[in-house]
Amino acid sequence: MSAIIEIGREAPPASRPKPRKPKRRFGFHGAMMTPGMLLLAALSIVPFLTVIVMSFSRVRLLGGVAFEGAGLTYWARLVSDVDLWLQWVRTIVFFVLTVGLEMGLGLLFALCLWKLLKARNLALTLFLLPMFVAPVIVGLLGRFLTDSTFGLYTWLLRLVGYDGEILGGQTTAFAAVVAMDVWEWTPLITLIVLAGLTAVPLSVREAASIDGASGAQMLRHIILPSISSVLLVALLIRSMDAIRYFDIIAVTTNGGPADATKVVPIRLYETAFRFFDLGYAAAIGLVMLVVTVLIARAFVRVLDKKGLTR
Repeated sequence: MSAIIEIGREAPPASRPKPRKPKRRFGFHGAMMTPGMLLLAALSIVPFLTVIVMSFSRVRLLGGVAFEGAGLTYWARLVSDVDLWLQWVRTIVFFVLTVGLEMGLGLLFALCLWKLLKARNLALTLFLLPMFVAPVIVGLLGRFLTDSTFGLYTWLLRLVGYDGEILGGQTTAFAAVVAMDVWEWTPLITLIVLAGLTAVPLSVREAASIDGASGAQMLRHIILPSISSVLLVALLIRSMDAIRYFDIIAVTTNGGPADATKVVPIRLYETAFRFFDLGYAAAIGLVMLVVTVLIARAFVRVLDKKGLTR
């Protein structure tokens, strides 16, 4: 009888066998992904390491590519390059203006389309057309419209008393390339914000309206907090692209006049492919990469605090 009782008792906790963790198997899917992952690593890691080596070397192109050790020469030159620092300031100003205007106008247009009940799909389709135009075409179109002889915008400005050349003045050229970028990418912000606005609960808006909330109060206390995460995502997407802005400036002004629109990507292109100073260009490119990663990391931290990265 005692043996039966002993058998029926549960074993003490100390004597229970610990559950084994399931072994992770590489499996068929892992084997099928391996060639693609190795190819991706070869196409990204190898060039990245090559650029790092180039930033510490003098690159000779005559008679074949050859690297000669240069130490910290290019990095010391980068720190003491006053023109490059001015171009970084110009890049930051361009970044703030374009992204700020696109976020503000994108939110405004998204609210207008959200309130539009009839023909919303048609209006949204027409509004999104600039986003599907290649940046080079946008630059060529802007160059045509601002031409001093037959440009439409030049003719309109002459009606209000401005006789100068738009792309020939330092301030007007900078404003023109900013406007071209805003024209092209504001629809993207509008589309993202509009998607967030459609997710705002109708019951909450109706309750606020019944309580007597005005349109401004509803926007500030209900709509904007509800779409704050969407706004952050839109801001992240545009920030990653705006810091590397190149196409439109290269087609319209190529950094001129008098370096008024020469941002860091234009300087990087000139250093590498006009003057063939590849070592210094590699150092500039690595700094651009670090700045981009820091911006992305800052946004990811904000998104992580809101619990959107889980």
